[in-house]
Amino acid sequence: MSNQSKQENSLTMNIVTDIEAWQVIRNNLGNKTIGFVPTMGNLHEGHLQLCQRAKRENEVAIISIFINPTQFNEQQDFATYPRTIEQDAKLLSDHQIDYLFAPEVNQMYPDQYEIQVTETMISRELEGAHRPGHFNGMLTVVLKLLNLIKATRAYFGEKDYQQWLLVKKMVTALFISTDIIACETVRASDQLAFSSRNQRLNPTQRETAAYFPKILKQTETIEKIIATLQSHGFKVDYIAEKWGRRLGAVWLDDVRLIDNISTTPQLTD
Repeated sequence: MSNQSKQENSLTMNIVTDIEAWQVIRNNLGNKTIGFVPTMGNLHEGHLQLCQRAKRENEVAIISIFINPTQFNEQQDFATYPRTIEQDAKLLSDHQIDYLFAPEVNQMYPDQYEIQVTETMISRELEGAHRPGHFNGMLTVVLKLLNLIKATRAYFGEKDYQQWLLVKKMVTALFISTDIIACETVRASDQLAFSSRNQRLNPTQRETAAYFPKILKQTETIEKIIATLQSHGFKVDYIAEKWGRRLGAVWLDDVRLIDNISTTPQLTD
């Protein structure tokens, strides 16, 4: 893929890899409403539902694919993260997305990551406690993307609930005009939340993984839920109740899964 905006013969979507080229395009979009979904690629049904909503609710839909090195705690995890740009581009084109923004690392980090965004409260617990520096990298790259895309609305899945809270807090604190929209977690037929990491599960692990959301929903104490997860072979990083949610992170061998459910009673008509 060249460092410029281009139109693939087989696609109806513009693929932009150069930041300066994107800025020209963005200026030409003027005051059109823009829906934006930031991703790291390896797209699945959860991503695609975000994309559909961005398309449905705005005049222009823009998806970014950027595997952000600064939010990985282990270099090996970054090196092995699935890179499926051609497959992803085909999916986005099939869903009539207008632009795929896929910048290079050296363009996104011309400062070598010397400038970072840090939140000092929410980011230090749960995921932040188990993945030091992860949220600095995430917030830094999301801020860069929001500044570049200048979207009307940006869509985030609730599976990464703590991430959504932090992005929402950052946008409010820094007076960014983009609306940050939370979208319900998309699940497979066995209720496991869609995640790119699910592809690393072998068939036996995949069958076991389906117990995670089911156990998380049980009306038991946190201690009992942890014990039940462990009895099914999970290693538990945390189970916690905060922000009207029950949140959890577990390991199946070398695959880490996160999920959360609402603990707020649902009103019925």
